[in-house]
Amino acid sequence: MAGDRDFYQILGVPREASQDDIQRAYRRLARTHHPDVNSDPAAEERFKDISEAYDVLSDPQTRRRYDAFGPDFRQVPEDVDPETWRRAQAGARATAGAGGRAGGGGFGFGTGDEIDIDDLLGGLFGGRAGRAGRDRAGRGWGPVPGADQTAEIEISIEEAYHGARRTVSLASPEGTRNLQVSIPAGVTDGQRIRLSGQGGRGGDGARPGDLYLLIRIAPHRNYRLEGRDLHADLRLTPWEAALGTSVALPTPGGEAKVKVPPGTSCGRRLRLRGRGLPNPRGKPGDLLAEAKIVVPAKLSEAERKLFEQLAATSEFDPRRGR
Repeated sequence: MAGDRDFYQILGVPREASQDDIQRAYRRLARTHHPDVNSDPAAEERFKDISEAYDVLSDPQTRRRYDAFGPDFRQVPEDVDPETWRRAQAGARATAGAGGRAGGGGFGFGTGDEIDIDDLLGGLFGGRAGRAGRDRAGRGWGPVPGADQTAEIEISIEEAYHGARRTVSLASPEGTRNLQVSIPAGVTDGQRIRLSGQGGRGGDGARPGDLYLLIRIAPHRNYRLEGRDLHADLRLTPWEAALGTSVALPTPGGEAKVKVPPGTSCGRRLRLRGRGLPNPRGKPGDLLAEAKIVVPAKLSEAERKLFEQLAATSEFDPRRGR
């Protein structure tokens, strides 16, 4: 969690930024701070803050709640009026500043005159915490919905392709709760999965909060992931690149054949459409195989003679482009 820091400041955008502005800012920062491309030890924590800020601000409904309630937006019940919330918070700060001590919820309670929490909150929870509620529950708060919770889960590219099952351990005052969750095929890095009613327990019989699974896809030795597109190196011999060939390439969905055109140079990308991550709601990603020409570290006598013969025969000059 990025704490009390402003999510807009984390992404470097103004509060009136459009959704496109927010997406562009996230992509720019992710390219700089992603642990795969930035070896700075602080980059991973910075990337987590950037991802959380984007998760909140890229969802219009969540963004509206964040704009209304600030860092407390996940704990505030759905039907609370933003202006009432601000007045209650301001009253709590004023009380604490007047010599009270800070309570666990951020409200101050003085040592002199008694403060009625109902007066301080002024109907904060939509009239549900009236005098009768205080007499019944002993607190005056009434039913309070449970808080939303977030759990981060790291999966492999293969699991993102095929789907997976995970056990999530959630700590609570009642102890640790283990939850079996299914991760659908086609999830992407940074995606959030909402599990309704699996968050914090509500008070006085109120509904529980939701659990959000934040998906992180681990780096892979064979693939690089950009959105739903997979990038892989295609290692070729000089003669395969020059003459053309067909090469077997492993993919998360099984082996694929890559047709290498004659005259393929190092760095050329060959696209295999639809062989990236699946998309439950649309077009799947592609796999882009990038040609990497590899020469033998040691030549046999016969190989050396053939290369020497080629060098003497060929008029090709790569420095002149012909």
